[in-house]
Amino acid sequence: MDQLIAQIDAIVEEENAEEIDASPAFTSKEIRKKTEEWEKRLEAEPDNQPLKKAVKKMKEDYLPRSEKYEHQLQVCGDRNSYSKTDADATFMRLKEDHMRNGQLKPAYNVQVGSSDQFVLGYSLHQRPGDTRCLLPHLETVREKYGVVPKRVTADAVYGSEENYVKLEEKNISAFIKYNTYEKENTRKVKKNPHHPQNWTYKKEEDVWICANGKKLVRIGTSKQTTESGYTSVIQHYQCHECEGCPFRSVCTTSKYGRTTQWNPVYHEQKQKARERLESEEGQARYRQRQTDIESVFGQIKQNRGFRRFVLRGLQKISIEWGLICVAHNLLKKAAKDKQRSLAA
Repeated sequence: MDQLIAQIDAIVEEENAEEIDASPAFTSKEIRKKTEEWEKRLEAEPDNQPLKKAVKKMKEDYLPRSEKYEHQLQVCGDRNSYSKTDADATFMRLKEDHMRNGQLKPAYNVQVGSSDQFVLGYSLHQRPGDTRCLLPHLETVREKYGVVPKRVTADAVYGSEENYVKLEEKNISAFIKYNTYEKENTRKVKKNPHHPQNWTYKKEEDVWICANGKKLVRIGTSKQTTESGYTSVIQHYQCHECEGCPFRSVCTTSKYGRTTQWNPVYHEQKQKARERLESEEGQARYRQRQTDIESVFGQIKQNRGFRRFVLRGLQKISIEWGLICVAHNLLKKAAKDKQRSLAA
């Protein structure tokens, strides 16, 4: 289109012609404005065939396509995809992959909060990852019921720095594992003297001391910002005394020396999470979580065979899932009442 614009401007040879931005990105508004300008020129030069051809190309090709692309971007929003059959659905990789090829399918991410296998709240999300669904889920619960739980027990996928910090700000105790929690408890890590977890940090010098007593000094700081705007600060350390170290071959393969990185805020939050999880209350709550929320999804999906939404659109899907949850709670209540009557 840049060449076409340049060609037309060269043909009309007007001294006061506007310079055209060479940027490859043109909005539909800019294309429409330029087309209108050319149509006015065409009124003065009705026999200008190149100009007439250009106007037709703009009106029948460039403008409709630009409007189509802008509409698609608007529908997509901050997502990276959407389905033509359900614009609110996002393409995700599902556990149920019958073809075993990682095929993407339009889906919704359902989050459920439960207690004693009863559904207390739910929310639907248009992103595949669970990590960033926790805080919006709790906000949905607050909007519906006016309160949020004082304690939250969840899977390790929710154990991000942002979630820990935000929950602490809301005075909510997070009984949530982080993604390396189980790995840190393995003998392989605990018995490995070259793992940073087993090193000593000297706060007054801001250095790490490795297994051989060498110092890793800070060489820089970087920042990572999530899509929600939360910023993490990462500190980077490097050892400049690896030359001649007898443990170098098992410690690092880098010719520049051993490096490591450390997130002070996340490190502190993980320590707090570990203390909560290893407490008597934490162990009891996590055991309960395994039989609580997993049973809800097991009953709905496996025992009752609900694996696909019938309706389309986020609002309708939310209603459909709400009815499923109500039915689950009623059946659970009936089963418990029956157990009580038999026990009596």
